[in-house]
Amino acid sequence: MSGILTYALHYEGEFNKNSLGAVSEGAKLAKEIGGESAVVVVGGDDLTDELCQTLGKYGATKVYRAKGPEGLGGPVVDAMAKVIQDNDYDYALFGGGLLGFEIGAGLTARLNAGVTMEVTEVKVADGKLVAERPILQDSQIADVGYVAEPGIIIGRLNAFDAKESGGAAEVVDVQVELSPWSTKAKMVQRGEQRGADVNIEDAEILVGGGRGLGAADGFKLCEELAESMGGAVAATRAVVDAGWYPYAAQIGQTGKTVAPKLYLAAGISGAIQHKVGMQSSENILAINKDQNAPIFEFSDLGVVGDLNKIVPKLTEAVKAKKG
Repeated sequence: MSGILTYALHYEGEFNKNSLGAVSEGAKLAKEIGGESAVVVVGGDDLTDELCQTLGKYGATKVYRAKGPEGLGGPVVDAMAKVIQDNDYDYALFGGGLLGFEIGAGLTARLNAGVTMEVTEVKVADGKLVAERPILQDSQIADVGYVAEPGIIIGRLNAFDAKESGGAAEVVDVQVELSPWSTKAKMVQRGEQRGADVNIEDAEILVGGGRGLGAADGFKLCEELAESMGGAVAATRAVVDAGWYPYAAQIGQTGKTVAPKLYLAAGISGAIQHKVGMQSSENILAINKDQNAPIFEFSDLGVVGDLNKIVPKLTEAVKAKKG
């Protein structure tokens, strides 16, 4: 059966944004190659028919549901390997993130497949998928094809947009015999310390702070602005290394990848390592006193000036507008 199989992670009755992006992308690509768009979900009784069927809104035509500990990589590898082998899917697509990388790597080893990681875009050429991924610190783009099946595609976090396309999904229960090693781990605690209650990976508005803030106290400006706009605060590696802000808020090559509707960069120079983590933002606004700062090269709007004067006035203006 020609088609694309994706994995959807759920928690507390919802599928996360990153997974829905992968499902949407898989559905779009499956249509282009004339194949089926299917999804694997792994969990317990909380995976109801109604919840699984919601994946049809994002283009999935079939949802394979397997019993197992949710949130762990091993059981998902077992389930996806069985579904791929039983149904001859051509490709497996993941939205990225730590779990996506773990499952994708495990599935590659299990099936002796080809894999491409940190994929930012997927296209169709001659009826086959070609993955695009940045190389050389994002200075070049490489096209990667697959000479055998299945091809494993692991996207960069939030590289694929979740788009509702309508439709209904058939739910199929799959009996999976978990490997002995897949049950050796157990979930002790879910989540991570982010330094805030907001998940920066899902935030639609982000205010990023860099060394231009001058000190850890400078982040109060970012926090006040983010709060006024209903957004979250992010940070560069330099300020995280300096202890000004928690690592969980770090964006960039060694941090998180985000794609908000608005990314406001305050005092951020725009080094390539930071750029790779936020360049997919819909709108980028930069405030920096250095008119030659690299971030202005890829910003939609740049303001040259003292952020200590500009950011408070912007916060006041937002509050006044909302008031």
